[in-house]
Amino acid sequence: MLIKDKLAAGSNVRYLLAGFIPFVIWGCFAIPLRNIKGFPSEEILYYRIFTSLILIWTVILLFRRKQLNTDIAYVKAVSKKQRFTYLWQILCATVFLVLNWYTFIYAVNNVSLTSAAFAYMVCPLLTAFGGFVILKEKLSPLKLISLVVALISVVFLATGSLRDVIWSVIIAAFYAGYLVIQRKMQGIDKLNVLAVQFLVACLILLPFFICQYNGVPQSSWFWIHILIIAVVFTIIPLFLSLYSLIGIPSSTLGILIYINPIIAFAIAVFYFGESIDVHQVYAYVLLLFSVILFNWNLIRTIFTAKTLSNI
Repeated sequence: MLIKDKLAAGSNVRYLLAGFIPFVIWGCFAIPLRNIKGFPSEEILYYRIFTSLILIWTVILLFRRKQLNTDIAYVKAVSKKQRFTYLWQILCATVFLVLNWYTFIYAVNNVSLTSAAFAYMVCPLLTAFGGFVILKEKLSPLKLISLVVALISVVFLATGSLRDVIWSVIIAAFYAGYLVIQRKMQGIDKLNVLAVQFLVACLILLPFFICQYNGVPQSSWFWIHILIIAVVFTIIPLFLSLYSLIGIPSSTLGILIYINPIIAFAIAVFYFGESIDVHQVYAYVLLLFSVILFNWNLIRTIFTAKTLSNI
């Protein structure tokens, strides 16, 4: 029994860590985006997705053909209704993801870093609610209390600017929709799903890219940052985020999003030198408390398993 508990705890740690790391990475996303602030948001989005598409399909075709062939065979074997469901899930998830990326890039470079950080405080509320309503994921009284605490923290931070709040809700709604749909999509390798989503995203954006095409950017500074954004801030964290959904509910992943604005807030203050109010400090402390409270049962299980392993 103890061995079974240890294995379960180890699996939980793996999925929780996979959900934790992406938001640490995304919390630092403002740095490369601000470095290429002089380029249009649309151009950053286009080349981010095009570069990501090339890189991810190169990796799959060179090193993961077996998994790709397995998924192709699986999709062919399921019913026509299920294939249609997968198609709509991928299409809707991709649209949500692309809109989230564009609004986030635009907010960081043209609105404010604060509004972008706000988004990932609103998103967990929407994701947890979506998981509860759409996926029928149960929320314990403790988790409901943690969401109330999170809502209070959002109110603290939203009192300063209505524009920031509106942008935050828009960005958060798109990513929450993406997470909820991804949670429903089971049975297919997550990296392959991501690769197909990049392909669909390119097809969606290609007409806009052609209409706005003004030549390929010649700046090496731009391309270095696009490559970093594609690998470090797109493919790696998105794959880890999708992988984590195998073992943790979307509501838990949603609450982990709070790590993103906490780091983004620290970068805004200590790296970009933005001013800080006392009520903002209180709000971020409440966010940390909310994260701990929401995941308390899982944290307690992990520490209990570790204690048992040392006996």
